[in-house]
Amino acid sequence: MLAYLVRRLALMVPVAFLVSVAVFSLIHLTPVDPAELILGEEHSPQAVAALRHELGLDQPLPQQYLTWIGRALHGDLGRSVRTDQPVAQAIAERIPNTLELGIAALAWSVLLAIPLGTIAALRRGSPIDVLATGFTVLGVSVPNFFIGILLILTLSVGLRWFPPGGYTPFSESILDNLHRLVLPAITLGTVTTAINTRFTRSSMLDVLNQDYIRTARAKGASWRQVIWDHALKNALIPVVTIVGIQVGSLLEGALVTETIFSWPGVGKLAIDSIFGRDYPIIQGIVLVIAFSYMLANLAVDMAYAWLNPRISYA
Repeated sequence: MLAYLVRRLALMVPVAFLVSVAVFSLIHLTPVDPAELILGEEHSPQAVAALRHELGLDQPLPQQYLTWIGRALHGDLGRSVRTDQPVAQAIAERIPNTLELGIAALAWSVLLAIPLGTIAALRRGSPIDVLATGFTVLGVSVPNFFIGILLILTLSVGLRWFPPGGYTPFSESILDNLHRLVLPAITLGTVTTAINTRFTRSSMLDVLNQDYIRTARAKGASWRQVIWDHALKNALIPVVTIVGIQVGSLLEGALVTETIFSWPGVGKLAIDSIFGRDYPIIQGIVLVIAFSYMLANLAVDMAYAWLNPRISYA
């Protein structure tokens, strides 16, 4: 296992290099000069040239990349164009809020999808199976922003059960924090819930038709024991793969969800930075999302061995 982990970490190095090159190229593909953006509308050519020299933008691109990646390896991702705040600090301040929302959405997705998909597979053709199938189709078809707006109109404006948006720090009020978390978590997790339900159902149906399930039943194992000890663990292997990919995609979905509900996370910071042309912040966020995908895939591979002892990384 340790040797496999070392190999995987080594393979992540060239991927991280390509990601860093792509992220670095963002600022040079934009039509706006960062120096002109920092100085504002009224500036002289001399001031622009001086600032470009100070920022190192007059150097060759390979030299600029080496300087940037050297600082990034030490945690320095530059400074915000709008606020002059260090990019790493700006992202670090928002990450806990996004993690709270992402974990809540993922928990809502997994805790609902796995039981629902399992029951739908065990009672194939029943009303609950039809309901689960309809939910998966609807959940995949409807975009996040529409779900969020619909929840605000019904549960917030109409029934007044939940606030329409905003954020209360966990340290100030736990109840108010959780109260404001419900709607954005449901919005962000609905699509992943539908996908996980569909994969759980189809994977469970495939596993239930395997020979070892019939063998376990023939040996006298109870149906509950067969489902829990034999069928569910094997059926969860493709589901874990999808959930691992969703860890990274939740950060992407948070861009829309956090904006709709005014949730002060990395997603809202990214949207504000895009409209404000704050390219250093955008670079840092894209880099964080890319690395979250790589780490999530690594965690998924590690989980395979626990779910299926036949999988060995020796």
